[in-house]
Amino acid sequence: MSVRAHRGIVVAEGGVAAASQPLAVATALHFLGRGAGFADAAIAASAVLCVVEPWNSHLGGDAFLIVHDAAMRTNTAFNGSGEAPAAVASLRPGGIPLRGPRAATVPGLVSTWFALHERHGVLPMAELLQPAIGYAADGFPAGPRMCLKFAGAADLLRDHGTLAALGAGPDVRLGQRVRQPELAATLERVAAGGRDGFYRGETARRIAAASEGWFTEDDLALHRTRILEPLRGAYRDLVVHGQPPPSQGMILIEELLLADGWNLADMDETERIHRLVEAKRRAFTDRNAWLADPEFTNIPLERLFSREAIESRRASIHPGRVAADPALAPESEGNDTTYFLVADGDGNAVSFIQSIFHNFGAAWIPEGTGILFNNRATGFSPDPASPNAPAPGKRPAHTLNAWLATRADGTLAYVGGTPGGHIQVQTNLQLLVNAVDLGMNVQEAVEAPRWQDLAGAGAVSAEESGPGILEVEDRVDESVLQGLRDRGHVVKAIGPWEHGSAAQLMEVLPGGAFAVGSDPRCDGHAGGI
Repeated sequence: MSVRAHRGIVVAEGGVAAASQPLAVATALHFLGRGAGFADAAIAASAVLCVVEPWNSHLGGDAFLIVHDAAMRTNTAFNGSGEAPAAVASLRPGGIPLRGPRAATVPGLVSTWFALHERHGVLPMAELLQPAIGYAADGFPAGPRMCLKFAGAADLLRDHGTLAALGAGPDVRLGQRVRQPELAATLERVAAGGRDGFYRGETARRIAAASEGWFTEDDLALHRTRILEPLRGAYRDLVVHGQPPPSQGMILIEELLLADGWNLADMDETERIHRLVEAKRRAFTDRNAWLADPEFTNIPLERLFSREAIESRRASIHPGRVAADPALAPESEGNDTTYFLVADGDGNAVSFIQSIFHNFGAAWIPEGTGILFNNRATGFSPDPASPNAPAPGKRPAHTLNAWLATRADGTLAYVGGTPGGHIQVQTNLQLLVNAVDLGMNVQEAVEAPRWQDLAGAGAVSAEESGPGILEVEDRVDESVLQGLRDRGHVVKAIGPWEHGSAAQLMEVLPGGAFAVGSDPRCDGHAGGI
């Protein structure tokens, strides 16, 4: 595959950041430039993203991180997913709505800030939150993506009055100043009171009071961020570190284990896409059968990742035709998310993803808080016999996943990720194949034409798509599309940059400098010092 990148690569030694919103990147670089570490810069950027991209992520959402400690050559997963409140026990099967307080789980993002800061932070949390507080209180100019998202959500904004606290409506104009004073006040309480400024006290009382009996103050106070060993999978001469359950990072690891048995570099584009799509479908079959909260059910990852299981799965993939029954994923999965990465001059890095799930999440902001809540409870299965059925204190199966890759000696090689719901694990697979197998630089790997298989990915558009649709950006040759059709794929060509993801990718170059690429499919930006 020949790719000519439209953007240049950012190369720097003192630290880098890449995100879907330039103000967040500027915030991270500000702290890196002051000598702060990766964790401080990431927390500050995360908070700013909640203010300037509220449709994607917010204080009422979740976060998943993979952290690389350069000195120790260790990697750690932070699982910031929230639990279902006790009141979920009173719901009938399938009784979780798409919007409103009963669509939400306990938010995990703020807890994850403090968990990361406790291990790796340097500057006071109150200082790290000041940029976000400033943007919320004094305002920021609306960017093109905000105008597009708010215009497209006109009915939602009209029907859910609490969203007025976001400070913008469907007619928001480019450059219009957007203020969120209630959110600023909540951030001030977190800055002054620490973690308890969110999960206890005034903020928790307001959340519980506005939730119509869904949340109690105890539900909030009992939440905790899990700090875990990442999943690991060998791919070529790298080790890829991914998110453990309830994240569906297991899919990415299984995809890579399957792909590791093929010489993808010597295949033509049609054959390569076909095999990767079929690998993705096998991995989704296992996801659908097993993924749930591991604190409530045993997930046999060791068996699923075993050589015998992988070889059996790989042997079932026919080079000339598709599987008869591709795996289907839950239809309720959202794909509105924010991904970013940060690395500091010492070589430490974080792969960071945060989300409120669907576009504008639960469309619910508790009065006086400015906090837009997730609708992550819709990620539970409506089948009471499913391992992913809802229960008090249980976390739903989660689309959020982040990854990084190390070399055999434990040094950092790549950091990457993307939003996109079920498309995340497909995009991450393609990023690694582009960089590792096809030898692309990070910007070429991000810009290369991408595919998204909607069998096992949920339909992006119920009107236009359905199970089994393989969407491919139309920058590929027509012969590739026809070759995929000949193998039995139901192919739909989409616009040249219409893939449903927005990737950021970093490589550590020989000598230790960072090279970073950012996706033109969003308002993406990369920078360094």
